[in-house]
Formats: sequence, C-alpha cells, structure tokens
Amino acid sequence: MPAGNRLVIDASVASREALRYTPAGLPAIDAVLIHRSEQPEAGGMRKVECEIAAVAFGEIAETIARLPEGASIRCEGFLARRWRTGISLALHVDRLERLDG
Repeated sequence: MPAGNRLVIDASVASREALRYTPAGLPAIDAVLIHRSEQPEAGGMRKVECEIAAVAFGEIAETIARLPEGASIRCEGFLARRWRTGISLALHVDRLERLDG
C-alpha cells in the first residue's frame, strides 16, 4: 500500500512556462501557483500566502497551458522533487478543477 502523499490546494496561476514534450512525446508544463487563505492555528486564524512550484503531464498539462494567468484552480496531486537530482519540491498535479469559470 502506498504511503500517504496527497495535497489539495486552491490557488491561482502566477506563471507558467510554454507547453513542452517529454522525449516520449508526453505534454508537460511547469507552473508557479499562488495560494492565499486564512487557516486556523493554535486557537486563532493565520494568514497564509505562499508560492508553489507545480508540474503536470498529459491532459492536465494541456489544460494548464490554456489557462490565463490569475485563473483560480483547485489542484490535487503529490509532492516530489522538482528535478531528479535537486532537493526542491514541486506539486505534481494529477487532478485540476477550474474555480472561476
């Protein structure tokens, strides 16, 4: 059974690179998402604002490529290294829902 590694986050598209293709011909895209919210913490509310690196493949990548910057989306996926040899993380998006239209 796989270990738990799922993230669901509402965010807006801050930026995205051009759609590219893997050596196997799979569409791929890198993006930066911005999340803003208030979250309960220690009996109070905390303002949260963060940028998240994201990557997607296949149909999800094609969908992100068509989104305008600033589009509100709900992303679901897993966290993994952004690059195989790096240490920074990225959200690997495998489900996407448009929240603003």
